[in-house]
Amino acid sequence: MAVRWYRSLYLRIALGVVAFLAAMLVVQAMLYVWAVSQSGRSLQGQSPGRFAAAIAADLTGVLERDAGADLVPYVREQYAQYEHPFFVMMKDGRLITSGSRSFPEPLLRLARARLERGDIGRPPRAQGPFRPEGPFRPEGPFRPEGRPDMPFRPDGTLRPDSRLDGPDASLPPRGGAPGFRFVDRLDRGTSPIVVAGKLAGVVVVPPQAPFVFLLGRYAPTLTLVAIGVLVVGGVLTSAMIFGPPRRRLRELETAARQLGAGDLSTRAPDRGGDEIAAVAAAFNAMADDLSARADALAASDRLRRQLLADVSHELNTPVTAMRGYLETLSMPELTLDESTRARYLSIVSDETARVERLIGDLMELARLEGGGGSLKTQIVAVDQLFARVAARHERSAAEAGVTVATEVDPGAEHVAGDRDRLEQALQNLAANAVRYAPRGTTIRLAARASEMHVILSVEDEGPGISAEHIPHIFDRFYKADASRPFDRTHDDTELRGGSGLGLSIVKAIAERHGGTVTVRSRPGQTVFEIVLARP
Repeated sequence: MAVRWYRSLYLRIALGVVAFLAAMLVVQAMLYVWAVSQSGRSLQGQSPGRFAAAIAADLTGVLERDAGADLVPYVREQYAQYEHPFFVMMKDGRLITSGSRSFPEPLLRLARARLERGDIGRPPRAQGPFRPEGPFRPEGPFRPEGRPDMPFRPDGTLRPDSRLDGPDASLPPRGGAPGFRFVDRLDRGTSPIVVAGKLAGVVVVPPQAPFVFLLGRYAPTLTLVAIGVLVVGGVLTSAMIFGPPRRRLRELETAARQLGAGDLSTRAPDRGGDEIAAVAAAFNAMADDLSARADALAASDRLRRQLLADVSHELNTPVTAMRGYLETLSMPELTLDESTRARYLSIVSDETARVERLIGDLMELARLEGGGGSLKTQIVAVDQLFARVAARHERSAAEAGVTVATEVDPGAEHVAGDRDRLEQALQNLAANAVRYAPRGTTIRLAARASEMHVILSVEDEGPGISAEHIPHIFDRFYKADASRPFDRTHDDTELRGGSGLGLSIVKAIAERHGGTVTVRSRPGQTVFEIVLARP
C-alpha cells in the first residue's frame, strides 16, 4: 500500500523540525530586540543628548528658513531610517513622532514642564541646581523661592502637585537625592528648538528604544533571515537527516514486497547498528524462518507423496497376491487337491499378516512421531533388556546359523526410559541384524557408559551398507534389501519380509527418549548405536 504524501512520517518529522526551528528563531529574534532595546545600541554610538541636540539643530534650521513649515512629514521622511525613536513636542501642543506611537509618561510630562518653564538651555553639571547631598544650592539658577512652580521642594523631593508626580516620578534613585538621578537621566535626552530666541519646541530622545518599536523595525529583516534559515535548514535536514533513512526504508519496503510476492531468497540490507538495521535484521530473520518453513513444507510434501506411493506399493503387493489366490480358489471349474488348496490359503494368510504388520508399523510410527502416547519412564536394567531380546530371536537366530552375545560394561547397568519401547527398538535392530548376518557369525548386544550417556549397540558381521545409502537408512520404507544383500543361505521368509519401517520406528523411539540413533558400517561390520542420557 502506497503511503499518501500528507501521511508521510518524513513530512511530519520535517514539519516538526521546521516548527522547532521557527520557534527558536522567533525566541532568538525577541531576545535580540530586547537586548538592543536594553543596551541602547540603537543609537549607533551616540548618546540620547547628542542625538536630541542634532535633531533640534536640524529642525531649528528648518523653522528659521520657513516658520510655517510642516515638521510632521519632514521628521518622518528624514529620520525614518533611524532605529531609535524620538518625539518633538511643539509649543502649541503638537506632538510629532518619528515612528513609535507610545512613549513613557514621565518623558511627556518632562517635555510639557520644560515648555511651560520656557527653558531654552541646561546649565553645566557643576552649576546644577542640587548639592551632592540632595538640597538645592542657594546660589543655583533655579531657587525654589524664586520659582514657585518648580516641581521640587527645597529638600530635593517632588512636590505632590508637580506635573512630574506619579508612579514613575517616585522611582527609587540609585544614589543622591530621591528622584534626582531618574529625572536627571530623562532630562539628558532632551534638547530645545529655539527660533529667534524663543522656545518653539522640545526634542525628547528616550534613553532606551521601546521593545515594540524595535520589533517593528527589525521585523522585515528578521523575517527574511528566518525564511532563509528555514528554507536552507529544511533542505539540508531533508538531504542529510531524512535522505539516508528514507533510502534504507525504501529498500526494506522493496524487500518486504518481494518476500510477499513469493521470493523467499530476498533479504533487506542490514548495514549499520541503528534502529533501521535492527528492523532489517528482524526482517531477514523472519525471511530465513519463512524460507526454512517453506523448505520443510516442500520436503514434507515430497515425503507425504513418497509415503503414499510407498504405502500403495507395499500394500499393493500382498493385496494383489491375495486376490490372485482367492480368485483361483473361487473358480468352480478348477479342481484343486487338498494340499494345493491348503498351500494357497497359507499364502493368503501370510500376506494378510504382512498387511497387518505394515498397517501396525505405520500406526506405531505415526503415534511416536506425533508425540502420541506417554512414556512410562523408569530405571531399566540393561541386562534384562538384552536377555528378553536374545530370547525373542533365539529361534530365528538358530535357524539363520548365528549366535547372539550380550555384554554390559560397568557403569552401563541401567538406563532411564520406557522398558517396552526400548525393548521394541532393540528388537527391531536385532531382527535387522539376524536378517543380514552370515551363517557362523555372532550378533553382539553391548552396553557401555560415557561421562554423560549410556550407549546401547547392536553389531552384526554382515556385508555392510553402502556409504551412499547410510544417510537414508532411517527413512520410511527404506529397505536394506537395496543396500545390504541377504545371506542367501537364509530361507526364513519372515526375515525377508520387512516393511521398511523398522529403523524409522527405532529412530522415533530414541528421539522420544531425548536420545539419538546412529549407524556406522563397513564390509564385515555394521553397528547401530542408541545413545541415551545416564539416569
